Amino acid sequence: MKIEGLPVFAVLLAGGSGTRLWPVSRELYPKQLARLVGGDSLIQSTLRRLVPPFPADAVRVVCGAAHEREVARHLEAIGIPAAGRIFPEPLGRNTGPAVLRACLEILREVPDAVLGIFPADHVIARREAFHEALSRAMALAASGRIVAFGIRPRYPETGYGYIEAEAEKTEAPPIRRFVEKPDLDTARRYVAAGTFFWNSGMFALRASTAVEEFRRHAPELIALLEPLCRRPASIAGPDYARLPDVSFDVAVMEKTTRGVVLPVDLGWSDIGSWKSLYDFLPKNAAGNVLDGDVLARHAHGCLVLGRSRLIAVNRIENLVVVETPDSLFVSDLDSSRDVKEIVAELKRRGRPEAERHLTVAFPWGTQTWLDVQPAGRTCRMSIDPGACARLGEEGDQALHLVLLNGEVRVRRGRSRRRLRAGGALRWEARGGVEIENPTAAAVELVAVFWKAEASRPAAQETLEDPA
Repeated sequence: MKIEGLPVFAVLLAGGSGTRLWPVSRELYPKQLARLVGGDSLIQSTLRRLVPPFPADAVRVVCGAAHEREVARHLEAIGIPAAGRIFPEPLGRNTGPAVLRACLEILREVPDAVLGIFPADHVIARREAFHEALSRAMALAASGRIVAFGIRPRYPETGYGYIEAEAEKTEAPPIRRFVEKPDLDTARRYVAAGTFFWNSGMFALRASTAVEEFRRHAPELIALLEPLCRRPASIAGPDYARLPDVSFDVAVMEKTTRGVVLPVDLGWSDIGSWKSLYDFLPKNAAGNVLDGDVLARHAHGCLVLGRSRLIAVNRIENLVVVETPDSLFVSDLDSSRDVKEIVAELKRRGRPEAERHLTVAFPWGTQTWLDVQPAGRTCRMSIDPGACARLGEEGDQALHLVLLNGEVRVRRGRSRRRLRAGGALRWEARGGVEIENPTAAAVELVAVFWKAEASRPAAQETLEDPA
C-alpha cells in the first residue's frame, strides 16, 4: 500500500509497566503481551486489525529491550516477520523518543514514508470504521498534516486526556489544545461542548514532517537521539537515559501548527482497568464476562477470569475476580483501578508477584518455577532449537537435571556432558552452568538447584549419559 506514492508503515508503541491489569500483566509481562480474553494477546489483536491494510513487512515495533524476545514471539506466532523490525529501548523514555526513534529508523530504510502510530495495547470494536478512518488520516498525513485520532466521547470520562478542536466544520479541524484528565464536572462540560475528543494516542504523520517538527520544537531530543540511531550497534542504556522523558503530545503536538484532529467513533478503549475491560466486552444474560474454567451461580455484573484452575463463584454482584497460577485479585468492579496501589505495596514488600509470573520468557526459551525453598528451587524449562541457557546464581552448590525429550549439552568451564531424553544428571553448579539445545525442536527439562551441601541427599544416585 502507498499513499500518494509514499510507502506506509505501521508503528506500534509497545511499552508499559503492567500495573493496571495486575495480576495478568506484570512489570516483565506488560498489558500488550497479556491474553485477557480469547486466544490473542493485545499486541496480536492490534496487529490483526492493521495487517491488512498495512503489509506484514511494514510493521515496526518500539518496545523495552526486556520484552524484545517475547514481542518477537507474539509477532511471529501470527505470521508477522520480526527480524530487524523491532526497535528495543534499553529503558522507557515516554512516547516522544519512541515516535522519533521510529521515524529516524524508517528514514534510514526509505527516503520518506507515511506512518500510522498506534498503542499496542488498545482495543477497537468497529474494524471497518477504523480502516475507513485510517485511510482518511493517512491521506491527510501525506499532505503534511499530523493527524490525531480523536474519539467522540460517549460519556464524561475522567480517566482519559482530551483534545480540543477549533470550532471549524471540516473533516479534520486544527487542534486547539491538549488537556489532561479532567474532574467529572469539567468532563461533562467537554462532552456538552462538542469540540472535545478523547485522546486515543493514535496518530498519522509523514516521517519527514515529524522530524522537522521535532527539530523545531524538541531540538534537545533530536540532537541526542539522531546520532544514536546512526550507530550499527544497539543503543546503550546510559546514552538512552540522557534523552528527555517526554510524551509525543508535549514534545510536538502541543506546539505544532500542523496538528489536526480526526473525530472518529470506533468502539475504542485503552483497557486501562478491569472495569474498562468489562465495559468493552460482550456480556452474557446475567451481565457477566466469564473466561476460563468458571462456574458462576447467581452472579450478576461480574468479570471472572481464570488461568490455571476452576473458579466457582456464588451469589456475587459487581465484582472482578482474576486468577493466575500465583495470585488472585478480587475487587469491587468500580474500584478495580485501585490495583495500582496494590502493585505499589507489593513492590515495597519486595514481592516477586509484582514483577513477574511463575513463567518467565528469556531469549533462549521459558522458565517456570515449580517450587522455591530456602534449601533450593525447582523449575521446568523449555529451551528453543539452537539456543543456550545459562543457569545458576550465587549460593548454588549443585544442579540436578532431568531431560524430558530431545538432547542437550551441558557445560561448566571445560567440563562437558551430553544428556538424552529420560536421562538425569547431577553436577556442581558453582559459577553457573550452560545448557545448549543442538536439536531442531524445543526441549523440555526439569532443573533442581541445591543451595547448600547439607541440603542434598548424600546417597542419591547419579545417572549420566556418556560424553
